[in-house]
Amino acid sequence: MKKILSPRLPDGLPHRRLCLAADVEQYSCLDTRAQSAVQSELVRMLDEAAVLTGLDRAAWTRQPQGDLEFAVLPEATPEDAVLGPFVHHLAIRLRDRNARPAAPRVRLRMAVDTGVVADAALGHAGPAPVAVARYVNAPQLRAALGTLAAADLAVIVSDRLYQDVVRSGGPDLDPGQYVRAHVRVKEFGGYGWIRVPGHAPDDVRSAVAEAPGPKPPPDGDGADRTTLSQYVHQGAAVGRDVVGGLTVGLPVLPSPAGPGPAR
Repeated sequence: MKKILSPRLPDGLPHRRLCLAADVEQYSCLDTRAQSAVQSELVRMLDEAAVLTGLDRAAWTRQPQGDLEFAVLPEATPEDAVLGPFVHHLAIRLRDRNARPAAPRVRLRMAVDTGVVADAALGHAGPAPVAVARYVNAPQLRAALGTLAAADLAVIVSDRLYQDVVRSGGPDLDPGQYVRAHVRVKEFGGYGWIRVPGHAPDDVRSAVAEAPGPKPPPDGDGADRTTLSQYVHQGAAVGRDVVGGLTVGLPVLPSPAGPGPAR
């Protein structure tokens, strides 16, 4: 399959890119030898899924972190190819690998978002890397993988990618397979959409409902989604580019003052 190549932009310049994080579930429970083997397996499966999708992994800017790989993809990477065929091929690689007897099972949480990225001294800076780091640790994503014991992969995509890419359809892209979740991790707040390949959305929805944290309104194409907005907390926005803290959704208004003294 033809590889999709893209020229690299000059270092240090902010630019809009697709960001991806893949994190191994319960990695700390493995011994040293098993951890080393799982790291190698993770890289191999990501490589194979990319080749089968026609993506050039050599052009990814990768930041390995032991049980997790964070990557910034080339500027021209087709987002529908990553969210559709790449996820499909990765799920198959995981299934086949976990069918081997006596091998420690590898289960992954994966998060994908797009946004402003800049090279920095310790890796990358910008709203998209921060959002991906929060999404991949979302309680709802952990709950989906923890509850659905047969699942090997749970994926969350940002609301931006869901609205712009998933809802447009395409190979291995079915909007009905995604379940919406309101993610709040540390200072980050935003809507994400969770898909667990091989599992019905109702099962995913039930698993997500077990997670702690705020619950979103029911899914669907109703008017409730049109009330969402993007606003910036302690940052600056120019068009769709954001510098500083980012929250997607409606701001949380303070409760009315009670009769007692303010605290």
